[in-house]
Amino acid sequence: MNLTVIGTGYVGLVSGTCFAEMGNTVTCIDIDASKIQKLEEGIIPIYEPGLEAMVNRNYANKTLRFSTKLPNNLEKCDIAFIAVGTPMGDDGSADLQYVLQVAKEIGQHMTKSIIIVDKSTVPVGTADKVKATVQKELDNRGLDISFDVVSNPEFLKEGDAINDFMKPDRVVIGSNSPEATDKMRALYSPFFRSSVDRLIVMDVRSAEMTKYVANAMLATKISFMNEIANICELVGADVNKVRIGIGSDTRIGYSFIYPGSGYGGSCFPKDVKALKKTAEEHGYNAKLIKSVEEVNNSQKLVIANKVISRFGEDLSGKTFSIWGLAFKPETDDMREAPAIYIIKELVKRGAKINAYDPKAMDEAQHFYLKNIKEVSYFNSKYETLKNADAMILLTEWKEFRSPDFEELKQQLKQPIVFDGRNQYNDERMKRNGFEYFQIGKKS
Repeated sequence: MNLTVIGTGYVGLVSGTCFAEMGNTVTCIDIDASKIQKLEEGIIPIYEPGLEAMVNRNYANKTLRFSTKLPNNLEKCDIAFIAVGTPMGDDGSADLQYVLQVAKEIGQHMTKSIIIVDKSTVPVGTADKVKATVQKELDNRGLDISFDVVSNPEFLKEGDAINDFMKPDRVVIGSNSPEATDKMRALYSPFFRSSVDRLIVMDVRSAEMTKYVANAMLATKISFMNEIANICELVGADVNKVRIGIGSDTRIGYSFIYPGSGYGGSCFPKDVKALKKTAEEHGYNAKLIKSVEEVNNSQKLVIANKVISRFGEDLSGKTFSIWGLAFKPETDDMREAPAIYIIKELVKRGAKINAYDPKAMDEAQHFYLKNIKEVSYFNSKYETLKNADAMILLTEWKEFRSPDFEELKQQLKQPIVFDGRNQYNDERMKRNGFEYFQIGKKS
């Protein structure tokens, strides 16, 4: 098929590239000319394992193209995917201005019947707004062109997005048109050839709701387990053992019940807020969803509070080694990362920070922590340790799992480790002479 993907952010670039990998002809559109030029040069704006090689391969094969010109690419287009950002507004709702601007441009330039797909994460009712926006522009042009608007939410995990797209757990299609549904089924059928067909068809509004509910459910599991971790510390229980005890129940499972420093990223914080706002707009007080958000906000400072409890309110003259800045491993994404909040809290009390992350340091230096002069960046995890008063682990990158603990003891002023992801064995750390603090177990 001939596909147009508008927006070359995380969702748009991954989706467009994977569609091209299956033999479709895909043009990815973006108004940012410098980004398009870099993509044509093989420079990928985000870090995602496997993406760079796939982009460059399909670009060389001419199944994947990049452009800043939407009108030129609608003439032969079968399906147009809207994959632009929906940033969080000041009131917590999803800002649809970019989605509706794209819809307006499609209506201004389409010359034949196409399927318009909302791939961006959007609140319930957005498809209706997109359809009305496109129709208004067609009416202004005096054209009678049929089109369908479909909801096709993404369920990609950063760090494993290629695998998620190529081997999906499910593909949700929200459509009120049998013809559009058949075409979407044909587009996705190659992704199910070696497995059970997991394409789920429903009405548009249910599909729009599904994305928010999925992320809110996962966020709820995380916040619930972090709440339990905090109670475990108070009563003298070990949350690591509790997690094993409950995860063995198949009704619960082990996914998303690892205690830590709270969730971050582009989806969970924004989508939980948007779902809460949707409920409020319809007169419903979503108490559980509000609590999920409140617990997470508090959890981001748990490790900072442990540091303050150990070293005192005044951290002047103290230096802390930070291992990990991204909100999760295998990504350079720092949106709502716990590291941001923890570093700011420690710096506010006079501390200096030595930081290392395999992928996210550019993001930290040039955006998220750019005005914090107390943060120094290093090229390896061990370089951050020299003359530091303690090491703080915040992202569970693989290279942090089995460090040289003797090196830690030699470089740190004192063998003190604060583990925001419970990566290490408490008893082993104590035997090796470390003062060890983790989430959900009294130190």
